[in-house]
Amino acid sequence: MVFIFRLILITCFLTIFSASMAQSDKRPRDYGIRFGVLPVGPLNAITDVPGVRVGQVTLQQGQNIRTGVTAIVPHEGNLFQQKCPAAIYIGNGFGKLTGYSQVEELGTLETPIVLTNTLSVPTAAEALIDYTLGQRGNEQVRSVNSVVGETNDGTLNDIRGRHVTRQHVLDALRQAKPGPVDEGNIGAGTGTVCFGFKGGIGTASRKLPASLGGYTVGALVQTNFGGALQISGVPIGVELGRYSFKEGLDGSCMMVVLTDAPLDARNLKRLAKRAFMGLAQTGGIASNGSGDYVIAVSTAYRIPHETTSAFDEVKLLRNDNVSPLFMAAIEATEEAIINSLFAAQTMTGDQGHKIDELPVEKVVDLLRKAGQAK
Repeated sequence: MVFIFRLILITCFLTIFSASMAQSDKRPRDYGIRFGVLPVGPLNAITDVPGVRVGQVTLQQGQNIRTGVTAIVPHEGNLFQQKCPAAIYIGNGFGKLTGYSQVEELGTLETPIVLTNTLSVPTAAEALIDYTLGQRGNEQVRSVNSVVGETNDGTLNDIRGRHVTRQHVLDALRQAKPGPVDEGNIGAGTGTVCFGFKGGIGTASRKLPASLGGYTVGALVQTNFGGALQISGVPIGVELGRYSFKEGLDGSCMMVVLTDAPLDARNLKRLAKRAFMGLAQTGGIASNGSGDYVIAVSTAYRIPHETTSAFDEVKLLRNDNVSPLFMAAIEATEEAIINSLFAAQTMTGDQGHKIDELPVEKVVDLLRKAGQAK
């Protein structure tokens, strides 16, 4: 009888523990919160775009190291030899993104995209160069345009210690995989702060219906910025009494948008601008000290590094048909930002700084009262 009683107690404990773990894994949609009108992809993640992989390395060591690396790999081939069309939009340029000028000039991406902290950009760029030079077929390469974005995680992380190494970046690249993407205190989002709450990595996607082309748009964000938080139009930041200029909230946001729609660099720049509108939907203000960038990439076709042809022959989507993609980029970016907040957990870091997680249950109650959650 004692054994049976203990077994029942253990079973109950495991059930409660599992339930609490499941509760912590809930995304906004699990609470009945909706963003926009377009359908999401199967994973509601940037990896819903075929061929896209994400790898992350998280550094949480001792009392003061809270940082990491997130790598986005657009396709499984040699990206230097088979480049992707790309564009970068600068919402506010207080940032250290490297690789911008060549993408702007040529409209192509030739390395994966790496996100990390501000002072680790040079290290990440070196690692991306190592990664590219080491790929089969690149033995004669003598110029690499590595693309690395960042936000400053210096509140929670000993950023001056520059703890991210080249090996960490290479590990993130080599671990990149399709499928679900971890969110919150992970990778480059490990030590970030958003709207005064714990920020992090977030992702979302939209899958257009066949009548609108059937294309997928996926977004991944590294949230580390201020403003007055809004969710589905509800002024959450005001309701919670935490917002910019009431409190000292500042920072940056890196946004990566990928799609399988056949767009050239010009229309990818237009797509990137709409992603920035997704940030605005959440209440972000792109403050003076904020580095807010959108990197937009199409995986629909490749631009060969070397070819005997003098012409690129590509079938591109007409301007008249890109509006659904614009809406998809807005919605996916907005949702990815909120996903990062829902996933992030309270963290204590460098110099004892503590950043609280978003009070999810309280937020959901506010959204229910406003008719924006079930």
